[in-house]
Formats: sequence, structure tokens, C-alpha cells
Amino acid sequence: MTTFVLVHGAWHGPWAWDLVVPQLHAAGIRTLVPDLSAVGDYGLHDHARIVIDALDSVATDDELVLVGHSYAGLVVREAADARPGSVDHIVLIDGWAGADSASMFSLAPESFETAIRAAAETSGDGWRIPSPPPAAFGITDSATADWLAERLLPQPLRTFTEPTTLTGAVDRVPGTALYCEPLTFPFDRFGAALQYETRALTAPHDMMLTHPEVLAETLLECSRLGDSRIEHVEP
Repeated sequence: MTTFVLVHGAWHGPWAWDLVVPQLHAAGIRTLVPDLSAVGDYGLHDHARIVIDALDSVATDDELVLVGHSYAGLVVREAADARPGSVDHIVLIDGWAGADSASMFSLAPESFETAIRAAAETSGDGWRIPSPPPAAFGITDSATADWLAERLLPQPLRTFTEPTTLTGAVDRVPGTALYCEPLTFPFDRFGAALQYETRALTAPHDMMLTHPEVLAETLLECSRLGDSRIEHVEP
């Protein structure tokens, strides 16, 4: 069996995958959706441990595809570095990623860090980052924007300041970096620098909400089930 471990990005929760999971299930895929959105001053290493626990729950004979969206690109690479023998493929979706000691703030423009720290200081008690509006994730449809705005959560600042700890084992795991166009940040270059296969998709940053079928089909192509067909599943 093939298992996809789907890891959501900052300010989101497992619900981010609600429209993708049925598409994958229709193709015979098992899914696990770890929750990184617990309230508290969590850091990147805490989130990686949550994902490691999910990896450890998968049968050893499963094909395991580890998927990270946005901030979770850093998380899944640290988790895969701890379990390189368990993960068959890493897929980044507009994923922040880099070598050992990379963090959100080391990869992002200085203006991004300045704005995030100011928001945490003025509206997040110094340790939480208030959620940006849905438009920041490329969501412009009013119904989807309203749905997303109701669910977005503050993000612990420590998840953006804490650097990854990698031994280099993760670099033995093949990867694919999907990046959405038009680009918002250089996600194409992050993937290429890791020698991942890169692929452009015309969609907003939160494409799991706007293009779930396209995303599911693309994820399948990253696994050995690339020739499988997904039945259409109504959300």
C-alpha cells in the first residue's frame, strides 16, 4: 500500500487537506494528516517530532510519500532526516526548504522577518504570529476566503526562528518540488538547490483549496502509482 503523510503549513490545520484526501482515497491511497496546530509555544523541532511519530505509525512495507506545504517543507525535511529509511519520496508544495540550519527567517527576505516580528510583538504577545488574510495565500474567491478566514490560527514565532537540524541523511531521499505560478517567493530555487525535480503548477499558494484534483493527480505522479486514475469526488 502507498501512504501519503500530508503536512499542512503555517497558520493552517489538518483541514487544509480536506478536499485532497478524498481524491487520494479514491485512488487507493492511505493518508495520514498530522496536526501541527496545537495551541502553545511550539517550535519547528516539536512539529518535526509530530511528523516523525506519524512516520513511525506506517507499516514498513508501505511506500511512503511525505508531503509538506509551505512552512512544512522545513518540517518534513527534518522528519525525513530522522527516518530516511522510512520515506520513499518527499514532495514540497510551495515549500520553504534548505540545507542544515535553514529556517523561515534565514530563507525569507529581511522585510518578511521584520513584518512578522512586528505583528507578533503588537498583536501576538511577542510569541504568536497573527494569521494573515486569505488573500496572502492567493485565495480571492469570496466563499473560499470566508471559509479559510474562519479557520486560520496564530502561528508560534519559534517555528519561524528555529533552524532545522539535519545530518544529511535526508539528501538520500528523492524529492519533488512543486511550485505555484505566479511565484510569491523563490520556491522553484529552493527545490532546485536541493537537486529535487521541480515542476510548475498554475495555481495560488493554497492550491489544495482551489485545485484539489490537480494537486492529487500530481501527487500520485510522484509515487509509483503515477499511472493510476483518480475518480472524481465531489467535495
